[in-house]
Amino acid sequence: MAPDMTTDLSALAEQLLAVGSAAGLDAGGVAGAHPFDDVRSELERRREEGLHGGMQFTFRNPARSTDPGRILAGAQSLVVGAMRTPAARLAEVGAGRMRIAAYARHDHYADLRRSLEVVAGRLRSGGWRAMVVADDNALVDRAAAVRAGIGWWGRNANVLLPGRGSWFVLGSVVTDAPLPPSVPLDDGCGTCRQCLDGCPTGAILERGVIDARRCLAWLAQAPGPIPREFREALGGRLYGCDECQEVCPVGRSDRTTEGSTDPSADVDIAEVLDATDEELLDRFGRWYIAERDPRFLRRNALVALGNTGQGSAPEVEGRLSRWLADRDPLLRAHAVWAAGRLGRHDLLVGVDASEPEVAEELAAVGGRVG
Repeated sequence: MAPDMTTDLSALAEQLLAVGSAAGLDAGGVAGAHPFDDVRSELERRREEGLHGGMQFTFRNPARSTDPGRILAGAQSLVVGAMRTPAARLAEVGAGRMRIAAYARHDHYADLRRSLEVVAGRLRSGGWRAMVVADDNALVDRAAAVRAGIGWWGRNANVLLPGRGSWFVLGSVVTDAPLPPSVPLDDGCGTCRQCLDGCPTGAILERGVIDARRCLAWLAQAPGPIPREFREALGGRLYGCDECQEVCPVGRSDRTTEGSTDPSADVDIAEVLDATDEELLDRFGRWYIAERDPRFLRRNALVALGNTGQGSAPEVEGRLSRWLADRDPLLRAHAVWAAGRLGRHDLLVGVDASEPEVAEELAAVGGRVG
């Protein structure tokens, strides 16, 4: 069906935002679909300098992820939507528990896509073409949200919504409808640098520039070992890190404190270390897990065990012993670190150190090789 060219495009834009709001979006705006050339250059610069830390996502192909025309030929506009995630600080996790970042406690992106599809459906009913993208390598969602006037670039590289902070997931409807764009917002951070000072590892180098090699949220997802110098900072985190959002004053009054009453906020270490591959993927498979391999969740759990466990507890001793004898050198090496961190050097006697990563960990904690 051909578009009705008599439609008032300003009225259509307003209608689309109203449709999105009724479908569950908490904020919305319209942006032009011309390429994000400045973002492309910045992505390429950071990749060349190694700041991506091996992260793929929009770094994989900046030319593609910054050009909406690669998603939909003839794209004219982006209808950008934001959906709220829990703006809540989790009380400190107890011994044997691991924290899950707020955005990962529920599949917010599934809800977001459903809402955006309602907007896309309204466009299609008028004869326009429309495609939904969210949490996808195809588009830099945050840049689209800033262009659409939903928020501004925060110093922590998140998009900050006025009075509401960054506790949102973002997505877009790419369309060939030539909609009038929303007005971008001015910067609202001023001289505030609480996110820079509050980052546990100093990963925020300057305004909006993150060194992924130091970012706990990425290190918990990345393949390979957790760098030794950041393991204590990882604390009891299983997945994600909210620190730079939690210290941000924008929207702070809108935040509450959650405890362990939220069943999705944290998880028992034993539930990860004792589960099968199938059980872990069934439970956490919607997350980005490197190589779709649950061993990286176990790796994180071993670091959390070393940071939050009680070395004298029989159940902790049992799990340390089990993973110190595991055939996977990655997990055995992290178990070595955890045992050393908990003062259980006695458990390291006789650990198989035939692989260099295990031998290096034993040497680092003063354990005996052999």
